[in-house]
Amino acid sequence: MANKDQLYVERRPQGDYAVRKPNSERASAVLPTQAEAIERARELNPDGRPLVERVRETVRGGRDQWRKA
Repeated sequence: MANKDQLYVERRPQGDYAVRKPNSERASAVLPTQAEAIERARELNPDGRPLVERVRETVRGGRDQWRKA
């Protein structure tokens, strides 16, 4: 079960990034870059680490996987 304070940073089809809570219909914030979205998620929940959607292939994981920021 997801923590109610957990935040996710995910890329939207428009190319910008949304900060959302689990199972939410609307984003808490929408920002133009992933770095700005991560910073905003940390402002909204300073005690937690947001989960960030991978947007490129890496040796540690591919797209559609999540990493802690």
